[in-house]
Amino acid sequence: MFGGAQSDPADPARGYHDYLDFLLEAEALGYHGCFLTEHHFTGWGQVSAPLHMLSWLAARTTTLRLGTAVMVLAWHNPMLLAEQAATVDVLSGGRLDLGIGRGYRHNEFHGFAMDAGEAEARFAESLDVMTRAWTSRDRFSHHGQFWNFDDVVLEPPPLQTPHPSLWVSAGRDASIRAAAERGLRLLLDQFTPVETIARRIGIYRDAAGDRFDPSMIAVARDVYIGETAGEIENAFCRRAVGHQRMIDAARTPGAETGSHILAWADRPEARTDAALFGTEALVAAKLQDLEAAGVQYVLCNILGHHRPTLRKIIAN
Repeated sequence: MFGGAQSDPADPARGYHDYLDFLLEAEALGYHGCFLTEHHFTGWGQVSAPLHMLSWLAARTTTLRLGTAVMVLAWHNPMLLAEQAATVDVLSGGRLDLGIGRGYRHNEFHGFAMDAGEAEARFAESLDVMTRAWTSRDRFSHHGQFWNFDDVVLEPPPLQTPHPSLWVSAGRDASIRAAAERGLRLLLDQFTPVETIARRIGIYRDAAGDRFDPSMIAVARDVYIGETAGEIENAFCRRAVGHQRMIDAARTPGAETGSHILAWADRPEARTDAALFGTEALVAAKLQDLEAAGVQYVLCNILGHHRPTLRKIIAN
């Protein structure tokens, strides 16, 4: 599962609890895990604190993997984030999959009064601090470009060793190679066409070498299974509204280029071709196309938390 809750200012708890109940049913049906997004300042109620939600979910589940997709490292104190992640890992019995990234939405960097041009350097430094904190049992100090720590030690240590599974969102060739070489698992977005997915898997596989395992790559897809052409068309229209809001939030005013996600999300075909929308037979055929491209792990972002879709995917 992939995505997140949507809260309503008039009743913020309802959207959260409805989504958490949705994930509880997903575990009961046999889904492997969930990845919650992190977003800020949207104005439409997206989840801003996924680790807090996962801590609640950890207490209500026993087998579901608990993931983030993704925590943007630039916005977090790396020692605090390492502690929070380790706490969820401990409380869940070692079920945390920590997805991390550099961020891509202009409105979020603007809201945090942060230069998006620093995102790459902040990501690298924060990941180094977090990895050292998880793997060291001795106190250490760090003095870097963005963060300084003196005589610190992580409490609690994570249950998984050497640390929770780390996933990174990447789309550019160099970023994919770097992820593979560092042993990070790869998250691929929901807009990229199948042919490009296959090429990116090949880049990661070549860079990972003998360490490669297909389960180290997850591909997100928007999903909706409908009964009639009218129902499916209505689902596409609803998806288009959210799609455009995402693009508007991500785009940097006056910039001609942006995130690798926008390279595909901003194309007309991304609104239809990449989505697993349609009848059961059509969605099954699209899943087979992904499998033929080398995909074994699909993250389903089910439109509107549609329970019939949730049940039909796992049944087939």
